[in-house]
Amino acid sequence: MNRIAICILIMVLVTYLPRALPLLLCRKIQSRFVLSFLSYIPYAVLAVMTFPAILDATGDIYSASAGLIVAVVTAYFGRSLLTVAVCSTLAALVVMLVCGI
Repeated sequence: MNRIAICILIMVLVTYLPRALPLLLCRKIQSRFVLSFLSYIPYAVLAVMTFPAILDATGDIYSASAGLIVAVVTAYFGRSLLTVAVCSTLAALVVMLVCGI
């Protein structure tokens, strides 16, 4: 084997082993706290990945913040995803038009 193949094999083992080892050692998670904690991880990761993009989307922090605030408020009141998207887009557009951006 050449050096690149060996390096790739080592990287596969190093990244796969920590993920597979808990599955091999533990049968089923019994703790309600751990299960609750693990159920929120996808939402936290999605929020961490999305939040910086929201503030950079319009190129202006004020219009992006207005869109974010309107989106949070409309989502809080249980509106549909389409309603949240349209309202936040319109809020960002209005702020951009008022500020002359």
